[in-house]
Amino acid sequence: MASKGIQGEHPSVTLFRQYLRIRTVHPEPDYAGAVAFLEEQAQQLGLGCQKVEVAPGRVVTVLTWPGTNPKLSSLLLNSHTDVVPVFKEHWSHDPFEAFKDAEGYIYARGTQDMKSVGIQYLEAVRRLKAEGHHFPRTIHMTFVPDEEVGGHQGMELFVKRPEFRALKAGFALDEGLASPTDAFTVFYSERSPWWVQIQSTGNPGHGSRFIEDTAAEKLHKVVSSILAFREKEQQRLQSNPRLSEGAVTSVNLTKLEGGVAYNVVPATMSASFDFRVAPDVDLKAFEEQLHRWCQEAGKGVTLNWIQRWENPQITSTDDSNPWWAAFSRVCKDMKLTLEPKIFPAATDSRYIRATGVPALGFSPMNHTPVLLHDHDERLHEDVFLRGIDIYMRLIPALASVPALPSDS
Repeated sequence: MASKGIQGEHPSVTLFRQYLRIRTVHPEPDYAGAVAFLEEQAQQLGLGCQKVEVAPGRVVTVLTWPGTNPKLSSLLLNSHTDVVPVFKEHWSHDPFEAFKDAEGYIYARGTQDMKSVGIQYLEAVRRLKAEGHHFPRTIHMTFVPDEEVGGHQGMELFVKRPEFRALKAGFALDEGLASPTDAFTVFYSERSPWWVQIQSTGNPGHGSRFIEDTAAEKLHKVVSSILAFREKEQQRLQSNPRLSEGAVTSVNLTKLEGGVAYNVVPATMSASFDFRVAPDVDLKAFEEQLHRWCQEAGKGVTLNWIQRWENPQITSTDDSNPWWAAFSRVCKDMKLTLEPKIFPAATDSRYIRATGVPALGFSPMNHTPVLLHDHDERLHEDVFLRGIDIYMRLIPALASVPALPSDS
């Protein structure tokens, strides 16, 4: 273990807190500060550092530890540098101070989502290098922007670039979720975000009259159909203890818009929905169902797409997948209980899996309440440090997976 750092604090914890203080918070993240911090780490660790600007001001930073056999595909350790906004008045401590209380809890935006994981990768690599290790496969740590706003100016663009192809990724680790129990969750797929706006047009008129065929009536029909579907999926989840949240399709009505005055019947109204579609759903049939609900509501009801992911991929979690075999073997040796699940929301893993690279979402935080995007997001320093130990076992195993047919 490294020597104690500031005021008896473990130096890995000190570094973690330093990273948390960089205000990479939307809507104006300090990405330059994060990149400078990562460049400094690369220099200290003797790692290659490549900066790929995928969009103006949106840089993917790649830290590379070359393997002994460059012919083999590489291990990709991905994390995002950005964090979601905060409501400071609801926090016990400044969310960018990285305050540590007497019990060892570190309060800051990004402690769980997901600056902890980025530093755990770095610190595991630091220790493995210090111990003189070398592995057959090259290890790339990618630090990407804009995941919290959909990855459209981050990983989505990066995977299309020659710099990504040049990494020759064979397998990737990305973010998971904290787990309040003794078990560790690991995610092998995720639901597809479908954001739709239903627009309804109808007859306008005076608010005192029974006007036929109004926009509101027709919109009400669509909303009722979609919320009835929501109820059905919720019942399916609650009635089957074997199903996790990610295995069913969720939907929420997130926006209602329309109207100009209390006494004017509006000609147009709209409702916006956030669907998260389970990976086993027939997407074509589901899209047809959405259009059918619109048609059943009447003429002048249309569907507009805001976002639609159509390439859900599932990473195999049986021993036919050598990457899973290596990952799960380490966890078994460390006596870690794994709960494989479908991620309920969306991460950058979907872009990685869509290129044909298998990926697992894993954040080694058990006995920890799920507080991502919440007020008082926090992580105990012991849980954080244990995560480094876990990666110190996972990284060697994954970077030493023997040559595969896909490597040639």
